Amino acid sequence: MTTDLPISTCAKCAGRPRSSEREARLHELVHTAGQLFLKQGYRNVSLEMLARECHVAVRTIYVKFGGKAGLLHAVLVANRERFFNTHEMEKDQRPFKEIVSDFSAHFLDLVSMPEALSMTRMVIADAPGNVELAQTFFDAGPKQTRDMLLRFFARPDIRAQLRDDAPLDLLPVHLLNCISGDQYSRLIFGQPAQPRAQVLRELEQRLDLFYRSVLRAA
Repeated sequence: MTTDLPISTCAKCAGRPRSSEREARLHELVHTAGQLFLKQGYRNVSLEMLARECHVAVRTIYVKFGGKAGLLHAVLVANRERFFNTHEMEKDQRPFKEIVSDFSAHFLDLVSMPEALSMTRMVIADAPGNVELAQTFFDAGPKQTRDMLLRFFARPDIRAQLRDDAPLDLLPVHLLNCISGDQYSRLIFGQPAQPRAQVLRELEQRLDLFYRSVLRAA
């Protein structure tokens, strides 16, 4: 029989768990759920399975996350936050290319992680018959990144550096495509790990194409 988030048996910790303990338990719940989704596939994971593997009550998942989709959303957001400060680009005062280059390297690291590739493959496989899964994945991942980039490009000091005919609403996807490179080979065939220097060199070549397409002529 499952219980709510496990409570320490230490005498000192008896009673209501402290906020730090609750936060740690929720973090462990999200981590375990993420591993289960990757291993079993979203469609094959039930709330009962999640509750059993995470040692919580089904009610806990509903109360804390609103159900399975909400828990997947938390998994995706947690993974994203390991790499990005969502407000950094809006306030970063470094030169344009330095900001974009730094973001690009972090983003490429994120999407190239084995866990990220597995999660994307899982969503691609299950999303056609599951609108909730598709929307959850998009809202927690691509949409947040695109919105962050759009706010960055719309900054008055950044907009002044862009070509007048550069459509702001297209720039986020344009940049992300330049960063990602050959996504099909990575998703379909997998790619052996390349030396970090080579990865960054190829990234800078793609970014050079991006800069030439969007920045005003010097």
